Amino acid sequence: APPPVLIPGIPTLAALAETVPDEVNALAKEFWPGAVTLVVQARESLVWDLGETRGTVALRMPDDRVALNLLADTGPLAVSSANISGQPAALTCAEAQEMLGDRISVYLDAGPRGEGAADDAATASTIVDATSLELPEGRLRILRSGAVPDDEIARVVGAERIA
Repeated sequence: APPPVLIPGIPTLAALAETVPDEVNALAKEFWPGAVTLVVQARESLVWDLGETRGTVALRMPDDRVALNLLADTGPLAVSSANISGQPAALTCAEAQEMLGDRISVYLDAGPRGEGAADDAATASTIVDATSLELPEGRLRILRSGAVPDDEIARVVGAERIA
């Protein structure tokens, strides 16, 4: 799967998405920063090599002050989880270094992440695909249930807007 792109704020959503449907805007306002990843049609001018995305981009504004400060300096970043596929995510810099070693050039140690920390790293984000909203009778699709329950997504956009 293509990597998600972390962004520093809601204005970046409009800068990277071809369009921002009302439902996407409502979800971003309700759950960002937080554990909702929104898949939208990417702007045609977005030429990052994110793998085979079929013209889409998965965007998320993390609920982590260190990450948001970094993103404010760097701009959007394509990311992967801090683990080897099939292994649990590392929650400390030491765990990440032990698992990933020299595969990573730079580690940023901002203390423990995840459970017990002031962020949502321990639970996977809920992934919502909004790419079909532009079609007649188009609806959102929840691709992965995660930290934000499906019924909370439905509360914000209306159950009838979810396939």
